[in-house]
Amino acid sequence: MRLKSILPLVTAFAIAGAAALFTATFAATQIEDRATGSIRVALAEAEIDWAQVTADGLRLEMTGTAPDEAARFRALSVAGEVVDSSRIADAMEVAQTDAIAPPDFSVEILRQQDEVTLIGLIPAETDRQALLDRVGRTAFNTPIVDLLEQASYPAPEGWSRAVDFGIAALDELPSAKISIREDAVAITSMAESEQARDRLERRLESRAPNGIELALEISAPRPVVSPYLLRMNRNSEGTRFQACTAPDDAAAAAILAQAHESGVAQTATCRLGLGVPSPEWADAATRSIAALGALEGGRLTLSDLAIRLEAVEGQDPDTFESVVSDLESDLPEGFTLTAILPDETAVEPELGPAEFTVTRSPEGQVQMRGRLGSEQSLGVVSAFAQSLFGVERISSSLDIAPQVPQGWAPRVMVALDSLSLLTHGSAIVSEQDVAVSGSSGVKDASDEIARILTAQLGDGARFEIDVSYDERADPTAGLPTPEECVERVNAVLTERQITFDPGSAVIDAASRESVDAIADIVRQCDGVQMEVGGFTDSQGRDEMNRELSQERADALLAALMARRVLTSDLIAKGYGEENPIADNSTAEGREANRRLEFRLLGGDAPEGEAEDAPDGETGDEEASAAE
Repeated sequence: MRLKSILPLVTAFAIAGAAALFTATFAATQIEDRATGSIRVALAEAEIDWAQVTADGLRLEMTGTAPDEAARFRALSVAGEVVDSSRIADAMEVAQTDAIAPPDFSVEILRQQDEVTLIGLIPAETDRQALLDRVGRTAFNTPIVDLLEQASYPAPEGWSRAVDFGIAALDELPSAKISIREDAVAITSMAESEQARDRLERRLESRAPNGIELALEISAPRPVVSPYLLRMNRNSEGTRFQACTAPDDAAAAAILAQAHESGVAQTATCRLGLGVPSPEWADAATRSIAALGALEGGRLTLSDLAIRLEAVEGQDPDTFESVVSDLESDLPEGFTLTAILPDETAVEPELGPAEFTVTRSPEGQVQMRGRLGSEQSLGVVSAFAQSLFGVERISSSLDIAPQVPQGWAPRVMVALDSLSLLTHGSAIVSEQDVAVSGSSGVKDASDEIARILTAQLGDGARFEIDVSYDERADPTAGLPTPEECVERVNAVLTERQITFDPGSAVIDAASRESVDAIADIVRQCDGVQMEVGGFTDSQGRDEMNRELSQERADALLAALMARRVLTSDLIAKGYGEENPIADNSTAEGREANRRLEFRLLGGDAPEGEAEDAPDGETGDEEASAAE
């Protein structure tokens, strides 16, 4: 009876507990759904599409793969703005990233008169102090400003070769900017002249290591030209320049364009130079060339501000007057025009035939023949020729006759001066004109000859110039490479080794020809750094042999200096009995081992030098320090 009364009460409690549990579970589910939904909306608004969120009671778990650490942190921050961050469990991952690429290593060396500045990023493995010391030895007594930074990455392939070449180039350049990368070196500098620039570029190009791209921007000041000259001939054989000068590329292009239109060959060029007498020079030149082109033929000369236009015989006078009138009205202010139409009725005064001919052979021999007006003129002309070509190279068969035109001797001397610019050719002086022909190793020889003749004989002088450029005779084009310098000197020493008195450093008189030949070669090797190595046989003590070999190498340098050869690029070093090339047990072998050898600094060191070099240094660096 009592059990029946309790059962309804228990049942009621059970039903109430179940209802409470359902209500709590439903409420928790609602809270989870609202939290995860709110976070998903916030993530979507933040354009974070890689993150997912799930609920586990009041705990929210975020999963997914973030592209980087910053993106992962941003996703957590967005979710933390929606719910308490303590409820968020971070189960996100970060994507694997590629290894950071090594930086681009580079060094820029700025050399000025008062300091050298190094800027850039170098590998941490580079010995910074050794690098600064090498630059210091090259730029002797010049303060160095170190603005270099280092990064802990291995040096790229080619880095050390590029740095070595850049520092070596610094020795050639008193002021420059040298930009060094692992595969390229760019050099910006200035040379004293065009010839010096050409020599410098050839030396640098020949020394550039394989695999290193070399970019050169070496400027040279333009020469000052006086007088500023343009000379042009037009006849039945064609139209050509004998001289052309322009202040810049634009002016040269304008002049050449008009000249090409008048029949001048496309290969013609104008020499660029300072000293233009008027900013309207190119305009005056093009108008004058056009005027000559309108005539049947003639000669045009512009010398500074003076213009001379000469027509050929047979030119129609009316056409000539019209052309001259138009040119006069078109010329810029300051220019003067002299126009000459030959008078066919004029009778030339009878001064008697006179001619002077001088020829120069490819071997350098000069022969003069013809006539001069007096013994005094003969002495002056002969002395002038000897000063130009050398006494031993002159032969002459000159006659003395008073019947020569006025001013004959000065014209002869101008012809000799012109011939001195040719490697071979001739100059012929007649009563009417001067004709110079041949070949020259100077690119602007025709311009220079025209300038000489015009300056000495006057703007109205008649002359013909037919000179071709011979690159083989160009002293700058024919310079030997550094390797050829060493090969040629050692070839001389192989054929005729320099000998010394026994046990002394006095060069034997029989070796004079060898020293002369070496001097001729070294003169062509300006800027090529070479070592003169002295060697002995094995007889005697090591130290004594080393000292003797050093004295003999020094003796050769002294002999070269006595022959007015610059030796600042040569280093003497005695090796004693090291590196024998023959058997010291025989007399012939010992004689062969007593020798002098040249070596290009920057090449392979002889045996023994590398052994003596300190750790981390090469024999070349040691030689450079000694210098």
